Amino acid sequence: MRPLAVRRLGPVACLGALLVAAAFPSRAWAAEGLPGPADLPSQSSLPDLLILLDGRRVTSREMWVKERRPELLRLFQHYMYGQLPPQPAAVTGKVVRVDAAALGGKATLSDVTLTFGPANTPPIYLMLVVPNQRTTPAPVVLALNYFGNHTLVDDRSVRLNPNWMPERGEGVVANRATEASRGTWTKLWPIEDLVARGYALATFYNGDVEPDSPEQPGLRKVFPQRDPDDDCGSIAAWAWGLGRAVDYLVTAPAVDPRRIVVTGHSRLGKAALLAAAFDERIALAIPHQAGCGGSAPSRARIAIGKGYNHLDTPQTKPPETVANINDSFPHWFNARFKAFNTQPERLPFDQHCLLALCAPRPVLFTNGRADTWINPAGQFEVMRAAAPVYRLMGAGDFTMEELPADGRLMEGALGYYLRPGGHSLLREDWKVFLDFADRHLGRP
Repeated sequence: MRPLAVRRLGPVACLGALLVAAAFPSRAWAAEGLPGPADLPSQSSLPDLLILLDGRRVTSREMWVKERRPELLRLFQHYMYGQLPPQPAAVTGKVVRVDAAALGGKATLSDVTLTFGPANTPPIYLMLVVPNQRTTPAPVVLALNYFGNHTLVDDRSVRLNPNWMPERGEGVVANRATEASRGTWTKLWPIEDLVARGYALATFYNGDVEPDSPEQPGLRKVFPQRDPDDDCGSIAAWAWGLGRAVDYLVTAPAVDPRRIVVTGHSRLGKAALLAAAFDERIALAIPHQAGCGGSAPSRARIAIGKGYNHLDTPQTKPPETVANINDSFPHWFNARFKAFNTQPERLPFDQHCLLALCAPRPVLFTNGRADTWINPAGQFEVMRAAAPVYRLMGAGDFTMEELPADGRLMEGALGYYLRPGGHSLLREDWKVFLDFADRHLGRP
């Protein structure tokens, strides 16, 4: 086994850290002077994302970057996701194991432990898989996983994750991983396909940063806010953790720091989109079936009556609402977001604003047509509503007026894809992800 190595942030990461520091402000930048939810005006349609709080219209790229973008970052943290923890002074990556002949010799697999201050912050156990057949640094797909890196590969050398896990995981006993959980997600994560296409994979368990439970706080107990309503929820904590993985990846010689793709399924797709919105080092985002609190509008029924996806028929499950998600997952967002359970129309933003924060970088929404709970039609409207900022930033447009046919990939900077079926992660979904990345970042 290769001797232990320590990798610290280099000049590229330091530049990235400046960008992230601006996006993830310290607790001293907690929003002040913003009205309470009951005092906000009601807007039944998606708010105009080019109108500042003071009523002025954004008329230039510079005005968006210097005024509206910082304002939206502040609003999302105050009313929905909570205040993000401060940027660490440094992130240390210790390579604890290297297998240069992984996947039958096709890839090099490294287990890396990421640590950062303060001392009681939990470490991240990152697995990095890089194709061996390459002549240049590889683009990398960064994604959180649900039950540990050991579930994604048939490799007993990959360490079992030591952290608390939900009991629903296969092979999880007394909230801990066992040997029976190894390789249980390999069919849903076709890593060999990624490697064959020239992509690296970087992944870690979301519970490394914040367990998916209201009774198991992670970052929430390390970085409490003066006002408990400002404490970050799990979605924001997971997005912050993705940023720490980016801190390491921009220093990894085998990885191209200009081609970092972030993706995630369902709740982890929400975190992926939030991470991309706040961290400009991420080149491309693919939130897969992210739904309410991610890629779908909080004004959940925004697409009803337009004939999309049969959402206006009584036999179809209606879209998830802010009340649904806060009642089922009270730890995902900050406490203040619950004030919008019955009045989401009072939010001074919606998820088209989060998508616009990614501009001009490409973003792809992918969904199953039958998965009406995560509101594919509403997500389509989010794409349409974010288009003015992409036009302003010179990144193209989104001119489609109706949902595309199943299997048709809309490949613009604002991309959209529907397939038959419901809420799941399939091998064919990964192919679509990589096709979109090839289109915008160049084929490896």
